[in-house]
Amino acid sequence: MFSSRVPGELEPNRLTQAVRRARAGGRSLIDLTMTNPTQAGIHYPAELLVPLSDPAALAYDPHSTGLPEARAAVAREYLRHDISVAPDRIILTASTSEAYSVLFKLLCAPVGDAVLVPTPSYPLFEHLTRLDGVRCIPYRLDYHGRWAIDFGSVADTWNADVRAVLAVSPNNPTGSVASPAELHRLGEFCAAANAALVIDEVFADYPISPPMAGSATPFECLAFRLGGLSKSAGLPQLKLGWIAVFGPDHLVSAALERLELICDTYLSVSTPVQVAASQLIRHGASVRAAIHERIRTNDAALRRIAAAYPSIDVLACEAGWSIVLRVPSTRSEEALVLDLLEQDGVIIHPGFFFDFPHEAFVVGSLLPEPVVFNEGMRRVLERAHA
Repeated sequence: MFSSRVPGELEPNRLTQAVRRARAGGRSLIDLTMTNPTQAGIHYPAELLVPLSDPAALAYDPHSTGLPEARAAVAREYLRHDISVAPDRIILTASTSEAYSVLFKLLCAPVGDAVLVPTPSYPLFEHLTRLDGVRCIPYRLDYHGRWAIDFGSVADTWNADVRAVLAVSPNNPTGSVASPAELHRLGEFCAAANAALVIDEVFADYPISPPMAGSATPFECLAFRLGGLSKSAGLPQLKLGWIAVFGPDHLVSAALERLELICDTYLSVSTPVQVAASQLIRHGASVRAAIHERIRTNDAALRRIAAAYPSIDVLACEAGWSIVLRVPSTRSEEALVLDLLEQDGVIIHPGFFFDFPHEAFVVGSLLPEPVVFNEGMRRVLERAHA
């Protein structure tokens, strides 16, 4: 009865089952997988959502790619990162996930076409591609003091079916930022094969270490940058994302015509959030600053605590909300995280959730309140070091 786009087996994994049992039993847990800023003790100004009550939203005047004033606000936001893009080259979506779906519809025919995705990375890509009938082909990020794209794996996995390369920068969970040279080289691959480059930059506002030197160069291929309020203003509940389109003018024009048709078919972005977009982006800066301070504080504290555990490496993290620990492989990652849950009351992700190439890694969130984060990470270090 059901489409093969949806997995036939929906049984939750062992960690999820164990967490549900623990919570059903009323056990208090330290959740180091929590990535919802609205539940992390971050201060949100009470007046932040007032613009959503603007009476202008009572009038429905649909624009397939988004209200002009909202797109102009996003264009101004890009200028904070020294990126210039015209408002008419911006497409509004209800989320970054929807932005991917829109781009898969634009670029890929179902069943046969494919996109290259980085590994390790967030496991959402497997579901997003499958739901749009697109094949997902991994290319590797390698760690040698910092994470970098393995261009040999890009070349080895490329075939005639590839229509796009996804670059997540900053990456979740590795925290790696693709250098301008790396993005330029990916763009060369795409230009040579008439494919597109999709750059997911939702965590760009959260650097932890100084950015790498280098300047961006114009894209020779069709390229898309993705962002949204979920991360840039810590407002995942407001459901506003965007696509900015770059590249040669003739490709950009052809893409925008088709994107207008796709988006006009769904008209998914609500009017109130579009009307409020300019003020939400501007006033959300205080929330962004609080989140940035939180992740930098927790990252620094973890590195201080971990200095007493020489068998454990806290990997370099350039930006984002996640942190990766390389731990002794004296047991499987699954066994370790289950022990942490059942014996120490701590929830943390195993590396295999993110397709790390080998064991043993665990991945935590930098968002929890510092007292909770420090205690949780101390328990992780004690258990992994034992």
